[in-house]
Amino acid sequence: MTASAFAAPVEPPPPEPAPESNLGQILAKAGHSTRPPDDPLTLVLNSLDSQETKRHYGRALLEFAQWRQQERQPFDLAGLSAWRNHLKERGLSPSTVNQKLAAVRKLARTAAAAGLIPAAQAAAVAAAPNVRQLGHRMGNWLSQEQAQALIEAPSPSTLKGKRDRCALALLVGCGLRRDEAVRLNLEDIQQREGRWVIPDLRGKHGRIRTVPVPSWVKAAVDRWAEAAQISTGRILRGMNRHGQITHDSLTGTAVLDLAARYGRTIDVEVRPHDLRRTCAKLCRKHGGELEQIQILLGHASIQTTERYLGTKQDLTHAPNDRLGLRWKTG
Repeated sequence: MTASAFAAPVEPPPPEPAPESNLGQILAKAGHSTRPPDDPLTLVLNSLDSQETKRHYGRALLEFAQWRQQERQPFDLAGLSAWRNHLKERGLSPSTVNQKLAAVRKLARTAAAAGLIPAAQAAAVAAAPNVRQLGHRMGNWLSQEQAQALIEAPSPSTLKGKRDRCALALLVGCGLRRDEAVRLNLEDIQQREGRWVIPDLRGKHGRIRTVPVPSWVKAAVDRWAEAAQISTGRILRGMNRHGQITHDSLTGTAVLDLAARYGRTIDVEVRPHDLRRTCAKLCRKHGGELEQIQILLGHASIQTTERYLGTKQDLTHAPNDRLGLRWKTG
């Protein structure tokens, strides 16, 4: 992706591989070695900590590049605004559209820093507005009974069951994002002020926080580590269908599948982020202070935590439950 890639197309471009195949080539090798180290796309992806964000941004940028070539759109405010409208017409949610726009803005800033486009052009691209989302999505979470059933769903008598209990405990009990969980090392859990914590955990956008580890979560980690005979390195490890450890780490996708699989055993559709939200909801239900939940989750502002919890909307004591109306017959 050189300076010419940002110029307005003037000739119909030759057919290009599908974005997913391009992305696979870029991300297949460590360090994105299929592209030059000073390539803007490589620089963008290397600047991101989260593997999930890398995948989302990579797909968005390659999708944008293909659309721009097909539509012969310029790399400027008008071009990005046109793509924004295209994404809205496809029926994508505001959050999905805004994430894709954020990826292109980051590409513009990176290209300007590399001297591939003028700073004024990058500023114009960055001026493209997000799609406004009316209201706030509540998301999904589990009740305390469902959460209890979920963490006990894996068998405690098998090695894979012990690993999966450990994974679910970290997601529910510590409110970790799946990318944070798979990057966690055994030595990262340490003693502070007489209790177990994960100190200085680097989360989304590089924000640092310290995460308390409940005793039952630490017990799950210890049972898995003892059974797996591991004392250092990644806590969560890849395993084959025979229950043997085959990799020294676990992928975020594997955690996604793990959560969904055990969710089905309790008849609940579960994604890892639902478990992070469940942690927050249960904290609040049992008297956790809003500010402390914000710190636990690593949110940048208390308003984010309020929206996350739906604090201003009480579904347990909903006002419209007290309308005084009922069916008198039938």
